[in-house]
Amino acid sequence: MKGPFIVVATTLAIAVASPVLAEPWTVAVDANLTLTQNAYSDNWVGGEAGALFWTFNSNSLAEKQLYAKVHNKNTLKLCFGQTHNQDQETKTWAKAVKSTDLIDLESVFRFTLGGFVDPFAAGRVQTQFLDASDSDKSRSLNPLTFTESFGVARVLTKKERREGTTRLGAGLRQHLNRDVLDPLTNKRETQTSNDGGLVFVTDFKTPLAQDRITLISKFTLFQALFSSESDELNGQPNENYWKSPDVNWENTFTAGITKYLMVNLYIQLLYDKEIDLEARFKQTLSLGLTYKLI
Repeated sequence: MKGPFIVVATTLAIAVASPVLAEPWTVAVDANLTLTQNAYSDNWVGGEAGALFWTFNSNSLAEKQLYAKVHNKNTLKLCFGQTHNQDQETKTWAKAVKSTDLIDLESVFRFTLGGFVDPFAAGRVQTQFLDASDSDKSRSLNPLTFTESFGVARVLTKKERREGTTRLGAGLRQHLNRDVLDPLTNKRETQTSNDGGLVFVTDFKTPLAQDRITLISKFTLFQALFSSESDELNGQPNENYWKSPDVNWENTFTAGITKYLMVNLYIQLLYDKEIDLEARFKQTLSLGLTYKLI
């Protein structure tokens, strides 16, 4: 166990001893809002009903070579959208239903020592704005997943608009789910669990179709080697589900039609055997307004 701590302590000592670079932060914020709406009067015939769909997406980046041997990259992804539907007969509007929801913040420190690979340490927080899984109680910023990882990283390519990096290392995850209703006691309690294992992450960004389309892809694989719930699951049909790898593959295609008008295609493939035995798929195609704040 002393080996990893010696490596981390050595790299931190090198970082502290290195002078602070005067280079500014590279900051980018890309936000877009899509909206679709239709409505009908109370005496409209034909069975049509009004609807309102809206989605907000934001991708933020802040990176800098902090020291001669330390590079820091921070990414923040925000998504939230709702669907409002009108009753066909009464024309009254039903309660809004959430269509997408995500908060994903990650910070990666890469120690640029000049070797074939670079040591790294990273932290990630994943949650959502509103947890609507319980009809009796809405919970904000729930559930929460914290991931800490360290290992080796390599820059595959880095050009003006094309960049690819990959990371491999050890990871620890903590899961927090607040105010969960116990059907037996009818009481609410906070559920926590943790696991650890190997983590593999690849980030890739590149222009397509003569720079008219941008692809941003992120592939994450987590292979758990231990879980705090293994003893509780012993003897149950799903006792070994936590041993299966968790996969999250996100792809975003963005095409700018004009300066403020864009088409956005988001495709996500998820696999977590503890949630569902089959892979889950999500696809969102939107046309709306976009604005680069920085």
